[in-house]
Amino acid sequence: MSVTTALKGDSSQQVRSLYRQLLRQGEQFAAYNFREYAKRRTRDAFRENKDVSDPRRVQELIQKGLKELQALKRQTVISQFYQLDRLVVEGGSSGKQKGKRGDIVRQKDTGWD
Repeated sequence: MSVTTALKGDSSQQVRSLYRQLLRQGEQFAAYNFREYAKRRTRDAFRENKDVSDPRRVQELIQKGLKELQALKRQTVISQFYQLDRLVVEGGSSGKQKGKRGDIVRQKDTGWD
């Protein structure tokens, strides 16, 4: 479904659809920090503009959001090209311990499984 098809209807429906699409697209980042930033930035932007009631201003914000969505799609595709180790907060401490200090040996998750 294209973005313009999904955004037909009344403005509140358009806003909700755009919000969900931005959050879903943000989840596509390979890096945890980028994923969390995209979600936080989306929530903050919508929270910041929740009281806008002028229909013209709402449409301007929707158009701005669509441009942001397109940029986010390009960025998430590019982020998929780079292999990163998973962070501890993502459950990435799946190495084995060795030595006396309990160091964790980092293992790359190649994604070929």
